[in-house]
Amino acid sequence: MDKKASESLVVMTELVLPNDTNNFGNLMGGRLMYWMDIAAALAAMKHCAAPVVTASVDNISFETPIKIGNVVHIEAKVTRSFNSSMEVHMKVFGEDAIQQYRYKSNEAYYTFVALDPTGKPRPVNKLIPETEEEKKLYEGALRRRQLRLILGGKMKPDEAKELKALFLQ
Repeated sequence: MDKKASESLVVMTELVLPNDTNNFGNLMGGRLMYWMDIAAALAAMKHCAAPVVTASVDNISFETPIKIGNVVHIEAKVTRSFNSSMEVHMKVFGEDAIQQYRYKSNEAYYTFVALDPTGKPRPVNKLIPETEEEKKLYEGALRRRQLRLILGGKMKPDEAKELKALFLQ
């Protein structure tokens, strides 16, 4: 069954407490990555209606620190599905609820694999992108996947046709 990208949307909200911060009063990167993993897994599970496991995490660059007492908003949505895997894009925002402003912290892509009852990879639903942003993310997903496979040693650079097309026109 095909599913719309919007059907997988998960918005997770957390409050940054003292135990979540480093010595500078900023949210620890590891804690944020943990929350991001949960939000992305929920989005993937909504898409495929099955248990999922994290297969890869792309580069995460922290643009703006999130301070103690601020709110974290993680928006996760499946951008494309393949055979048994799904790419999930996340945008992370911090919010100072007292001063009433919201700011971007970072974004990232995680990849999940759906599992059958025996723990083996299983096929997932096809994804239907609708908005311009969803279509743009969908189109780029194949190139990002090929790059992940090359970096993970699962694909030879010669085989990455989508990536090659970017450089050889």
